Amino acid sequence: MNRAHEMVGLALRRTMVLICGVLTVTAGCSTPPQERFFTLESPPASQPAPNTAVGDFLIVVGPITVPEVVDRPQIVLRTAPGRVEIAEQARWAAPLKSEIPRVIADHLARLLNGARTAVFAERASGTPDYRVLIDIQRFESAPQQGATIQASWSVRPASGGPLIGRSLVSEPAGAGYDELVAAHSRALGAISREIAVAIEAARARKP
Repeated sequence: MNRAHEMVGLALRRTMVLICGVLTVTAGCSTPPQERFFTLESPPASQPAPNTAVGDFLIVVGPITVPEVVDRPQIVLRTAPGRVEIAEQARWAAPLKSEIPRVIADHLARLLNGARTAVFAERASGTPDYRVLIDIQRFESAPQQGATIQASWSVRPASGGPLIGRSLVSEPAGAGYDELVAAHSRALGAISREIAVAIEAARARKP
């Protein structure tokens, strides 16, 4: 009887070792979750207005600041008041500190006839006629709700005092990351339009 018990116990141990080996191999061969990369959208390029020279004045956008909580590769989701989640598999293709000024510069080039735009990190030829400084105070992504951007900004002409502005824009979005990113792009478009109005006002007051 003892011999039979020993044989059964040995068989069970061998079975457990085999199962553990299979589970280890399966875990090692499983496919990890695939990362997805997102980029903020710029407006489509537009043709210059008739009889308008291209590059009459230069606008440089930046530097900008963003909240530390979102200054990371992953998209940060606001899930409740005082609580965020970091989406490890949903990432920005480039840092927000470079994406945001790029998008705003592209919008300003489309909105302002005769404008040539660059971001602060680029080496634009010539002294800028206007510099746009931006402090992003909120950059929130709420699933199934939308995107909210709050920013303080200033338009600084080469001569004369700055024009100061503040923008708060919320855009609705569904549950997917694509919709949230598109909502942020629309919000930046709205902020760009407000900045463009300030630049036009600064140009109008030039002697």
